[in-house]
Amino acid sequence: MRLPLVVLSVLALGAAVAVAKESREEKVRGDKARVEAEGFWIYNDLAKGQAEAERSGKPLVVALRCVPCEECVKLDDELVDKDTRVRPLLEKFVRVRLITANGLDLSQFQFDTDQSFTVFFLRADGTIYGRFGTRSDRTEWAADVSIEGLSKALEGALALHEGPPPARAGLAKKKGPAPLFATPEKFPSLKDKYTSKLAEGDKLVPSCIHCHMIGEAERTYVLAKNKKLSEQELFPYPHPKAIGLILDPKERARVLRVEQGSPAAAAGFRPGDDVRELAGQPILSIADVQWVLHHTPPEGGTLEALVVQGIRVSRRLLRLEAGWRWKDDLSWRASTWGLRRVALGGMKLAPLPAGDPSGAKLPKAAIGLRIAHVGQHPPHDVAKRAGFKVGDVIVSFDGRTDLPRETDVLQYVLETRRSKDVEVKVLRGAEALTLTLPAPSK
Repeated sequence: MRLPLVVLSVLALGAAVAVAKESREEKVRGDKARVEAEGFWIYNDLAKGQAEAERSGKPLVVALRCVPCEECVKLDDELVDKDTRVRPLLEKFVRVRLITANGLDLSQFQFDTDQSFTVFFLRADGTIYGRFGTRSDRTEWAADVSIEGLSKALEGALALHEGPPPARAGLAKKKGPAPLFATPEKFPSLKDKYTSKLAEGDKLVPSCIHCHMIGEAERTYVLAKNKKLSEQELFPYPHPKAIGLILDPKERARVLRVEQGSPAAAAGFRPGDDVRELAGQPILSIADVQWVLHHTPPEGGTLEALVVQGIRVSRRLLRLEAGWRWKDDLSWRASTWGLRRVALGGMKLAPLPAGDPSGAKLPKAAIGLRIAHVGQHPPHDVAKRAGFKVGDVIVSFDGRTDLPRETDVLQYVLETRRSKDVEVKVLRGAEALTLTLPAPSK
């Protein structure tokens, strides 16, 4: 019998920054020295780990950790520094730590690339048991992932591996379709800058492909080819809260709260429900729920869920209508910066803070989004050259006042394939202005 494979991926968002007196280069090399000295993880050598797993009969854990990953550093440090809940489980695996997405097999490892923490649970033959890790904010991850949740997902993966064959039904659905390109460095926007391996010496850090760059490359390729993003491409891996499910990050997939009027409420989900299966797939974490939602058509459909509460087992029918993905949020994603360049000329929009005096000056029908950032350098400076400024409050966009989120504005531009200049009415202090935003760039 072949060995199980568990892949743990810790992903970073945003650009590298110097922290204290330590440069990114120093952090990467310091991390390498620490991991190798401790000896708990095999450093940056997946082939060696797979060979050891075959030899020893142990499963395999591969951690892809982009250094420094400020958003998930606490969770990762707890994991690496012998957390008493996770360490005994990890000791059952051969452990490999990767620090880059260069050369990553995208036919096997498909995930939400904007995340800072992702886990794959697999057999050595590539069969996926489940995934772990999600996020819904740029810096706040505590409501989405936890050490407790990771330990329970690890336990669930081991139970699936050691269980009888019938327990593996539905696992085939956990592997996705063929990717656009086999590995990240083969995307057109990356192929002239990166290779399948990291460079040596002082070029190590600049040669690294970060996971969020995969998502950016995918969208860039699709936009160049089709001039339009599908709903799946615009709203990848929808968070469960988009359908009204608020799940407990300390459990596998336990319902904490159900939003009124949501598809989850209509399906009869209740606090305390443990979602064990969804669409015939075993569920080990919130990420497994997202995987199912990601592959649910934009026109909707019915998903059957197996739910356990106490000793009672029941089923729920979750019905999703056309347009259900639109309630998800994409403003936190690192890969959204590319969309802002195309759709908003390099602007970032944010809700008005509570009590902001600009809100009282807005007309009754108004978008009410504040411009939080305006790109200063080409090709992200289109809005700057058009006269938009940080602090401007958008009243209407192309005549629309019913776009309350930045996500809604981005979607409107990309879905309608706007090809002309549009008028944008803004409030700058007490002054009402009408500015012209040029047509989207390619």
